[in-house]
Amino acid sequence: MMIFKKAIPRRTFLRGVGTTLALPLLDGMIPAFAAPRQTAAAKSPVRFSLVYLANGRIMDHWTPKKLGRDFDLSPTLTPLAPFRDQMLVLTGLNHEQGRALVGEDTGDHGRAGATYLTGVHPKKTEGADFRAGISMDQIAAKELGKHTQLASLELCLDSSDLLGQCEAGYTCAYMNTISWRTPTTPLAMENRPRLVFERLFGDNDSTDPAVRLRQIKRDRSILDSVTESTNALLAGLGAADRTKLTDYFDGLREVERRIQTAEEQSSRELPTLERPADVPTTFAEHSKLMFDLQVLAFQTDMTRVITFMMGREFGSRTFEEIGIPDGHHTVTHHSNRQALIDKTIKIDLYQSQMFAYYLDRLRSTPDGDGTLLDNVAVLFGGSLSNGNLHLHNNLPTVLVGGAGGQLKGGRHLQYPETTPMTNLHLRLLDMLGVPCDNLGDSNGKLDLLSV
Repeated sequence: MMIFKKAIPRRTFLRGVGTTLALPLLDGMIPAFAAPRQTAAAKSPVRFSLVYLANGRIMDHWTPKKLGRDFDLSPTLTPLAPFRDQMLVLTGLNHEQGRALVGEDTGDHGRAGATYLTGVHPKKTEGADFRAGISMDQIAAKELGKHTQLASLELCLDSSDLLGQCEAGYTCAYMNTISWRTPTTPLAMENRPRLVFERLFGDNDSTDPAVRLRQIKRDRSILDSVTESTNALLAGLGAADRTKLTDYFDGLREVERRIQTAEEQSSRELPTLERPADVPTTFAEHSKLMFDLQVLAFQTDMTRVITFMMGREFGSRTFEEIGIPDGHHTVTHHSNRQALIDKTIKIDLYQSQMFAYYLDRLRSTPDGDGTLLDNVAVLFGGSLSNGNLHLHNNLPTVLVGGAGGQLKGGRHLQYPETTPMTNLHLRLLDMLGVPCDNLGDSNGKLDLLSV
């Protein structure tokens, strides 16, 4: 018997001058005797993605009026209409540990960020003796990271350096991240696309900004540095794999181009002090670039766990491109003034539109027998509901994706308002193949099927 099909190793890389470039999953990576369906689990790992929303939502514009399969899309969730069949809206989850204890009148934003993935009430302190809990994403990363180059990615849009003071009595560590490797080890969130790109596809020996900028100007495109290897690989692939790989390279080159454009723009004299050297000028440009980097990270299986803060608790980012010069945190404290409520609704909708862009990119990226969206569980939500009142119950929560066939969407599910958010985290860990019995204040695992 003659065998013509040779399997390319799953973790195949192209190597150029100082560059190692991971490849996406190709049909040619399936073993010669294996049927595609039989190898689906091996070639399509389940990933976890969190898109965190800060400062609460206007909940009557977020929450659908109807339950079950006939739920209506609320105004804030309207941009997610194309993904309704793969979407679960979950109502009633809460973070009891985010509430104030006696003597903790302030600090709801700090507690919100520290509690979201841990379910642990953080220690009130402004010093270095902060303490929270191990976050759900890092429990997953510890196990899933055994199979990838990076255990996890922690990303954000807001700079932690230039956002001013944090809440009285609480260290900024509680608001600058939602990921905790240990109860005393918060993980830094990266908002600079260039550094994320280099972490995924190339290194730089110096962190000095001047040295880095000179290096960027000297460097050729990553794809240029692996041209010879790329051409040799393409020549040996089937038509479907050639198309898939060409699309991947086109996407990679486009991300490079956008980062370089942002860097060129940042070299000009700009009045906004909060803009780091390589960050795009608008929220939309920055969001889309960071989302594209996340898609590339999943596509190449560089990591299977990503946490992304679209906003920082207590953060005062402005949204002038949609006509809102006021700080985000400021407008959420609207005191029932309709003009501020309207601005908050507009920001909520704008962030949902950016999230819809991410989902579209995931759905349009092939992965195994389906798409990346079929094989990821994306959690979209935050740790405050009513930002004006700092409520930690009935939290805004949406799940999107297939999780490798484990998530059945198209429903609005409501739970008793005593249900801990950590019950959902435990269920997600099960889907990721990292079972865990307890997390923070959990008291069970959330039923996503029969409610």
